[in-house]
Amino acid sequence: MVSITSPVLRPVGPMLAPEAKPLLRRPTLIRKRDNTDMDLDEDAVPPSPSKRSKVTFDTDVEVRIMDEWEKGPELIRAEVRRAVEKHAHGENTGYDRVKEVFTTEPMAVDAASPTTMRNYLLALLGNVASLNKSCSGLVHAVLESQWLGRDESYVALYVRFLGTLVSAQGGFIGAVLRMLINDFCNGIVSKNLSVMASAEHFIVPLASGQLPNYPVVPRTQLYARAHMALKYLLQLIPSASGAVSSILAAAFPHSTDSKKAHVAYVHNLLKLIEYAPELRPDILRLITERLVKIDVQIQVDMEDLEEDVGEGLIEDVAKIETPLEDLEDSEDEDDENDSVNSDEILDEEAQRMKDVKSNVEKMDFIIDILFAYYGPFFSRNTEEKENALELLLSHFTTIILPTYRSRHTQFLLFHFAQTSPSLIDSFAGTCVHIAFDKSRPAIIRQSAAAYLASFVARGKHVPSQVVQDVFDIIGSQLHGLLTEYEGTCRGPDLRRYATFYALVQALLYIFCFRWQDLMVDPDNYVEEDDIAAFDEKQPVWAPGVKETLFRTIYSPLNPLKVCSPAIVAEFARIDNDCGLIYVFSLLETNKRLRLSRFTGSASRGSAYNQPDRETALSAKNDESYYQLDAYFPFDPYHLPRSKKWIEGDYVEWKGMPEADEQKDEVDSLSDSDEEELSELEDEGTGTEESD
Repeated sequence: MVSITSPVLRPVGPMLAPEAKPLLRRPTLIRKRDNTDMDLDEDAVPPSPSKRSKVTFDTDVEVRIMDEWEKGPELIRAEVRRAVEKHAHGENTGYDRVKEVFTTEPMAVDAASPTTMRNYLLALLGNVASLNKSCSGLVHAVLESQWLGRDESYVALYVRFLGTLVSAQGGFIGAVLRMLINDFCNGIVSKNLSVMASAEHFIVPLASGQLPNYPVVPRTQLYARAHMALKYLLQLIPSASGAVSSILAAAFPHSTDSKKAHVAYVHNLLKLIEYAPELRPDILRLITERLVKIDVQIQVDMEDLEEDVGEGLIEDVAKIETPLEDLEDSEDEDDENDSVNSDEILDEEAQRMKDVKSNVEKMDFIIDILFAYYGPFFSRNTEEKENALELLLSHFTTIILPTYRSRHTQFLLFHFAQTSPSLIDSFAGTCVHIAFDKSRPAIIRQSAAAYLASFVARGKHVPSQVVQDVFDIIGSQLHGLLTEYEGTCRGPDLRRYATFYALVQALLYIFCFRWQDLMVDPDNYVEEDDIAAFDEKQPVWAPGVKETLFRTIYSPLNPLKVCSPAIVAEFARIDNDCGLIYVFSLLETNKRLRLSRFTGSASRGSAYNQPDRETALSAKNDESYYQLDAYFPFDPYHLPRSKKWIEGDYVEWKGMPEADEQKDEVDSLSDSDEEELSELEDEGTGTEESD
């Protein structure tokens, strides 16, 4: 029987039961799950709301609490952009908030973190094009912020910001340069750039290198960073160097600032020359000008003190000799000697002594730095020597020579001009040219004669031939003046013949110190017929020495009555011992001569072509009022630190070996002459008083 039904196909292998699916809910799991299951099972059922699970934290994970200023770079960039845009439309809330980031002191509790500071500076860098004149408040806030003591990456970003700022907004170049130059003296002047040129100066603490959350930055590195930034800007914008000179002058420490401030600033100015050589003449001129001002102030203050007190001050300075390295590396906020306790009250005399001592220390440190700076130039080839001396001579003719009371600054010329014979001739020739130039004011010509005589007399390396040549040149000039004046001369008159007397005094001063160099070998100047009768003890003078002195001294202008009594007295003693010309009888006659008979009642200041000044020789209303001051600018040098530079260059006063034999005759001079003679023998020659 055949079945009509289709055959049923059966699978090969066992049959699988269909998966059972719940109708209402999923069944709960019976077993407990471990932590790995919780991490891997994405379909795990959340815990019941009625139960609170226990949470534990990994102790190795760093937990950092974010304050409200710790924002991301993108957020800060958007904030700065909006702040600048809204500020342009008069909305300043966000603008002031950005300013506050840079004006808040780093030590403050709410100061921005290093990361936030960097992010804000980056945001400003991206918006430099919008930082125009209306945003000067924000720009100055950035310029006045502490940046030198931060990390290298921030310093590099800051310098990059400065370069971009001055390139895009040229109006800020002056403010940027002032900020950098102000860092040369550790914030000596006010950090407020708008009042930098004011007379108020104060020391800002050295906190710029001791910022929180940053390693301590030493003073030398702070200076190096400031120079790095300034060098970058001057290379980026070469024309900016034209504005630097005036800023350097305005930022120079005030005379009342400490010696540390002056030393730091001068050192940084000389460092600036290394990468901006075009500023070298202006910088060296500025330092010389300020040095002369300090020098003059010392002389003015010393004249107000008793002589023994002034000498004591110099001795005190010598005892406190501070090494230059210690002064530069010191982290003290001010000099110990410059600090005064708030409850310490100094009387007027004590305060004056303190000021003089402080100025002497400044003077000594600064001129020592200049000696060290110029030294290498005079140890090189001839061209560099001549260029360096030419620069010094320009300072001499325009700054030092017109300043009557300068006492120490000119020793830069005294030392370096003696480094070679050609330089000796250059300096002496400059003085001769000025002294004989009738187009110049009389007081300048007289000062030049004093410098010439003092250099030739005191310069140990000035050869005998130069001494004789200068003596002969001055003598020739005196012969010409005598020819012009003798016909109408009524007697000694400083008012009419001031230049003549200045040249005579220069001649006498040279003779007192270098009389041996004015002698010559008799074999070269004594005739053969006279050699047999020649007395070996009799000196032979260079041609013209005796004739010039005799004609000048015994002329109707009577210079021995007008020249400084101290110099005249010493000349008389040496002249008498040498048997040159005998002048004691003339000095006795001059005692009975009154200069007021020939000068009338004219004011000395204007009519005598002399400056109106009070000195130990001219303040008295007697005969000395009509006589020349005993001022010779290369009188003994006493600054303790820097005097080492002129050791071996200086002719000390010795006098005549047989001087004591003539002491009885000298005692016949007036009491005032005797006092001045004593000063000359003590190497002062009255300069400590007349300077």
